Amino acid sequence: MQFLVFNRPGRGATEPFSPGNFHKLSKHGYDDSMSKLFHEPRGIVFHGGAVLYSVSGYILGLYGLFSASWLVNLGATLWLAHAMVIAAYLIHECGHNTIFRSNDNNARLGRFLNWICGSSYGKFEDIRYKHFRHHMDNDDSVWFVYDDFWEKYPWVARLTQFFEWFYIPMHEFIMHFILVFSSFIIPQRRDQRTRNVVVILIRGIIFFSVLFVYPKAALLYLIAYVLMLQVLRFMDSLQHDYGSNPILFDEDAPSRYGGRANEQAHTFTVPLSMKYVPVNWLTLNFGFHNAHHLRPTVPWYRLPAYHKEKLGWDPERVVPFKTQVKIFHKYRVQRVLHTGGDLDGLPSPMQEDYLQAVRAGEVYGGNAVSFLISF
Repeated sequence: MQFLVFNRPGRGATEPFSPGNFHKLSKHGYDDSMSKLFHEPRGIVFHGGAVLYSVSGYILGLYGLFSASWLVNLGATLWLAHAMVIAAYLIHECGHNTIFRSNDNNARLGRFLNWICGSSYGKFEDIRYKHFRHHMDNDDSVWFVYDDFWEKYPWVARLTQFFEWFYIPMHEFIMHFILVFSSFIIPQRRDQRTRNVVVILIRGIIFFSVLFVYPKAALLYLIAYVLMLQVLRFMDSLQHDYGSNPILFDEDAPSRYGGRANEQAHTFTVPLSMKYVPVNWLTLNFGFHNAHHLRPTVPWYRLPAYHKEKLGWDPERVVPFKTQVKIFHKYRVQRVLHTGGDLDGLPSPMQEDYLQAVRAGEVYGGNAVSFLISF
């Protein structure tokens, strides 16, 4: 199976991305004497440990939901939620081929983890394609533009804002609904209908069977899933200053990529902690987003060191965690429509102005931009 590498303007024509030419295309290949399986030797420990944690947490977390002890239920729900969070960020690693040397092996693991994250209704290849567009175009290339959707269905927008006030991620639920029935909603995905229906039946039969026999376990699973969605959208909310661009399925869409410096200017680092770096392992260092965009082939466990090496360690150049929480809480309702709060009427900041506005807690942030959403 081959995937395309989308080169930035001025970097030559696109070329098939396959295991045979991985090292040539990435320009960061490792010596053949290193591990034949993992992208780099340390990945055996770090990637392997993350996969083991995620899979075991998912299995044992699900098992704990059926316990008669509410204390066990609480621990199992939290562990299950975090196991799915780690699985999601491992999918991101698979998308960038940082786990295995073989492109096919990364894809196989990504497809497996998709089942853990509940995003298996669509294909892993679609997730990877959309995310590559994000990097290559320096853009949020999408099919679904929710601003147009709110304008067409204002009652849904109001209902969404109502639930968001209670920290219920209704905005994410809408996107997940489209994901579940993507082959029936997105014309370009109609060829996936058979697979889509099979996945719906498998997951649906399992969930509703549990709901019927042991409703508490089904409810706790939903709570764990909501927690995962909250973590993912919290981390995604402030990492870029640009909105969506409905060009995902346009073959000759103009690229907004303006060079590496421009890409960095529109990207922002949102760590969980700069003082206690290992805390960022809770989200596989996903907050070090400038470092990730500077070189997407750097695996998650080397991102803090790479950030320090290439970008320095100035706390004034990142968004403090307390400010992230403040924005997430204060503007959780206004963030749906990007209006209705004390920031209305102010110019939309970009690049350096955006960084300073975010650090001051004066942006609404974004919703529903998870890399698990492939449209």
